[in-house]
Amino acid sequence: QVQLVESGGGLVQAGGSLRLSCAASGRTFGRLSMGWFRQAPGKEREFVATISWGGSTTTYADSVKGRSTISRDNSKNTVFLQMSSLKPEDTAVYYCAAGVVAGLGNYKADYWGQGTQVTVSS
Repeated sequence: QVQLVESGGGLVQAGGSLRLSCAASGRTFGRLSMGWFRQAPGKEREFVATISWGGSTTTYADSVKGRSTISRDNSKNTVFLQMSSLKPEDTAVYYCAAGVVAGLGNYKADYWGQGTQVTVSS
């Protein structure tokens, strides 16, 4: 079992930056691929980024590629999402996920956090 707690969300102006953190509990953290997803009001949850268990492989959604960096610190059971050049369309609840795998045209995860709100004002 893995429990995930996100932090770092908030209100930021367009063009600004935020770093989201996700603290994980569970001894298997270092063996799990981790990721971030987001859900905007009235929309389905969508994939944002994922990182392999060792941190060597990262994948990003086209919508955030070049503006976001996912990283992890296995010694601290923590995964991060650094976002810059934020846009109003980045406004969403951001969810940390563990056990992320690529499916048919989408990504799935075994464990989810409660989410942290990111609001980007224009």
